[in-house]
Amino acid sequence: MGTFQSFRKAYGALKDSTTVGLAKVNSEFKDLDIAVVKATNHVEAPPKERHVRKVFAATSVVRPRADVAYCIHALARRLNKTKNWIVAIKVLIVIHRTLREGDPTFREELLAYSHRGHILQISNFKDDSSPLAWDCSAWVRTYALFLEERLECFRVLKYDIEAERLTRSSPGASKVHSRTRLLTAEELLEQLPALQQLLFRLMGCQPEGTACTNYLIQYALALVLKESFKIYCAINDGIINLVDMFFDMTKHDAVKALNIYKRAGQQAEFLADFYEFSKRLDLARNFQFPTLRQPPPSFLATMEEYVKEAPHSGSVAQRLGLQEINPKAAELEEMNALALAIIQPGGENRSSASNALTEFSGTSGWELALVTTPSNINSTPPTDTKLAGGFDSLLLNSLYEDENARRQLQMQNAGYGPYGMGAGATQVHNPYEQQQDPFFMSNNFAPPTNVQMAMSQQHQQQIMMQQQHHHQQLPPSQSMMMVPYQSTSPTQYPQQQSMAMGASNPFGDPFSAFPQTATPIHGNHGLL
Repeated sequence: MGTFQSFRKAYGALKDSTTVGLAKVNSEFKDLDIAVVKATNHVEAPPKERHVRKVFAATSVVRPRADVAYCIHALARRLNKTKNWIVAIKVLIVIHRTLREGDPTFREELLAYSHRGHILQISNFKDDSSPLAWDCSAWVRTYALFLEERLECFRVLKYDIEAERLTRSSPGASKVHSRTRLLTAEELLEQLPALQQLLFRLMGCQPEGTACTNYLIQYALALVLKESFKIYCAINDGIINLVDMFFDMTKHDAVKALNIYKRAGQQAEFLADFYEFSKRLDLARNFQFPTLRQPPPSFLATMEEYVKEAPHSGSVAQRLGLQEINPKAAELEEMNALALAIIQPGGENRSSASNALTEFSGTSGWELALVTTPSNINSTPPTDTKLAGGFDSLLLNSLYEDENARRQLQMQNAGYGPYGMGAGATQVHNPYEQQQDPFFMSNNFAPPTNVQMAMSQQHQQQIMMQQQHHHQQLPPSQSMMMVPYQSTSPTQYPQQQSMAMGASNPFGDPFSAFPQTATPIHGNHGLL
């Protein structure tokens, strides 16, 4: 086994020297390529500082962006081609240190490059040359996930959490806090989940197996632990700020805030265990780990009770602009004081509405003009519908209409039918009603005699037609039973039959309905 490891080290050193030689001959950026190869060689030791500094210089703000992009391309090519966990972890260390200590231009170019190449996605990376290499390969994958999540967190926060400087809330304050202590509720609901996801990836970097005792793994783990302090501080300050605004949130925001609060409590437990594990390592002997405290369970129960009763819309004090609810406006709406339909042309209602609207808005505008200015479309003042004794004309009209309907029904039952009330019948009218018909008074006089006779004849014809139609619809037995009694005298039967036929025929002789002589005609005396 030792011979195999010695062979791998010799083979790795040979590959590094070959790559350096090719870079000196073929590369336009030979100094940068040589620094990248030497900083990420196969030697199981942290990258040398002078080579890392050359990478910092190549990605500084004074260098062209093309040089920065080429440096990222060289590191990505080195990471994707290697099958050795030592080379892979050293590439990640160089990237991590450049993000922490280098110029922000490197982070900006790395973000742009990650959209195209996904430099840190090495989920399929493995080195199965030895049990140590297998365990270290697993940690390399989790380390790459943490660095990738670090870039995603920067996209959300728009600032580097590690480069942030803690500030004091006041000049005389003894404690410092993160900028999450001053964010709004909307910003907290957006940024805290990103920070919690970053902390989740950080806690996943706890090594397992033989990787725990490897010095190179511990060197990279120390970089991760240093960032955990500021991440936890930002989350803790954000939770304190979130709790202060929790009981003014809507139901939707309160549910998200409660989930963030619960996850923060769970992550505090896992982070405490992660710190206890790190304290046993040699690299963390000089670290000062923070003391993590759990929130009281009673407060969590209070938050859950508020979520059940939280309003679906925002509170009045917290909403602005068009969503603001003014108590005076609500009172005016309930009283319907601004309805244009009930504004009288007089000055009393107009002045009260204008005063109320002026009190609500403070100034008179187009709304006040709509209420106070009378309409030009219908400028006629409305007539008073109140009569003497407190009666209303609408009520009296309805009473007289009911009386007329009752009289018409009685006359129909008496034989006048639905089409006439008779010559002597009169219709009751409201004497207080303003008559608009100029011929209204002529309705109280009976029509002439000839008109009455014509109307009576037409009415009788219609009654007989209705009776015949009714007889046709009945069965034969009921039809025979309902035929009225008629005289069987031979002198009257033909005459009545002709009258019935004449009445049933709408195109018959109009004079057949009048009485005729009962003298029978015999023989052919009537023929010429």
